[in-house]
Amino acid sequence: QGQLVESGGGSVQAGGTLRLSCANSRYSYLMAWFRQAPGKEREGVAVIDSDGTTTYSDPVKGRFTISRGNDKNTLYLQMNSLQPEDTAMYYCAARDASVDGSDWIRLSKYTYPYWGQGTQVTVSS
Repeated sequence: QGQLVESGGGSVQAGGTLRLSCANSRYSYLMAWFRQAPGKEREGVAVIDSDGTTTYSDPVKGRFTISRGNDKNTLYLQMNSLQPEDTAMYYCAARDASVDGSDWIRLSKYTYPYWGQGTQVTVSS
């Protein structure tokens, strides 16, 4: 088993909700959710640092909420008002140290050295 283990994916109808979880076996300053649909690049969805500062990609703003457990080692993604275009494999990612830069850097897959295996989310219309 790797450092990051995701759970909570599944199939829902449009307008439904899902909550993803990611268990991190050690502390990481920065944790994030990414997603990758078939034939598309992996894209950043949401990021949270140890201080609680969050960043969201435009497609999910107002619908998704990222959070960390009290132990800081568990990551969550509450997904509301799901749409078919949210269908993808969702990955948890982590980085030990902080990163200076724009939201674009926080949401970049190149910022994160540690990755989970992914959990599938399928939204039907």
